[in-house]
Amino acid sequence: MSQKTRIVIIGASYAGIGLAQALLKAITNIHVVIINPSDKFFFNIASPRILAKSTSFKSDQYLLPIVKAFAHAPAGAFEFIQGHAVDINPDSKTANVSNKGNVAFDYLVIASGSSTASSMGHGSTLAPFKPTGDKDLEASIKAAQHEIARAKTVVIGGAGAVGVEFAGELAEAFKGRKIDIALVSSTWHVLPALKKAGSERAEEILAQKGVKLVRGRKVLRSTQDLTSRKWKIDLDDGQTMGADVYISTTGVFPNNKFIPSQYLDSKGWVSVDSEMRVKGSTAVYAIGDITSYSARLMLKVQEQIPVVACNLKNDILGQGKRKRYTPDDKVMMIVPVGSSNGTGQMFGMVPWGKMVAMIKGKDFFVSKAKNMIGMK
Repeated sequence: MSQKTRIVIIGASYAGIGLAQALLKAITNIHVVIINPSDKFFFNIASPRILAKSTSFKSDQYLLPIVKAFAHAPAGAFEFIQGHAVDINPDSKTANVSNKGNVAFDYLVIASGSSTASSMGHGSTLAPFKPTGDKDLEASIKAAQHEIARAKTVVIGGAGAVGVEFAGELAEAFKGRKIDIALVSSTWHVLPALKKAGSERAEEILAQKGVKLVRGRKVLRSTQDLTSRKWKIDLDDGQTMGADVYISTTGVFPNNKFIPSQYLDSKGWVSVDSEMRVKGSTAVYAIGDITSYSARLMLKVQEQIPVVACNLKNDILGQGKRKRYTPDDKVMMIVPVGSSNGTGQMFGMVPWGKMVAMIKGKDFFVSKAKNMIGMK
């Protein structure tokens, strides 16, 4: 090939950065372009501790310059464009980017990920468990830390991994202070993806830390009084809760505003085939949270990266056997509940609390953040 093949990746997520690294290692004579609203990668794995314990880490430990992850890329092989993808046109092979115009591609990968209500501040105190889109992420994190630190009553909606981790971190941060923390779970047990023993372990630790568990209830609506700044949380049994801070950790929604509707399923996720190619296209792939595969976990992203990298290599060079991604229902989860205890599921077993603390609870992998995105 005399001319470099241009691969444009929309989204500097774990998936987007990880795929870019894999492509640059696997294929020569390519030009990889990443488009992202922020020039910083947010190591949001640690967000429960970052938000609850503002002095645990320095911002430069979890907000990492994207370009530094590609410092060792071959000359002319990598480009970063800061901006929002506004539209994509697979026919003309262009992606329209805010303030930048059209960016041409030979192949496009959508890795725009997902957002949460709390990260947008929609029906929730602003709490960036994920990047915040248009907003200044560092400023948003500091504002959330301040709002949380001054609260005397906190209600957390959602008892998945993030909700449980955040409740545990918050209880430790407020230890010795008079504060009420409640965790609302739509299921009877928290962490419903785990075996019952793993869920019960989390509940025991939360109870020891003074977290009130509201079982089998859904939040119907949450509203904030603009004068008092107090939150009113209405549950599906007619009960109403009040709080200084209400934080939703329930569910995610796709970052899909720039994606043509014909590529989306009924819930707004990108429809992909077993090769991770966007259905109805020939030169567009998708990876990570944005896809229609429902298990939106880091482990699944790591499984998808080699599939997309291999198939793009086959597209470009005609080399190698194409790969297929086959999702499974195996659960691998490590959930710290505070810094010294926790629960989870590994190889079908519930790990010891001390093991969880040693693996993840110590620093939420922040010490490994740079390595995880290829920074030296």
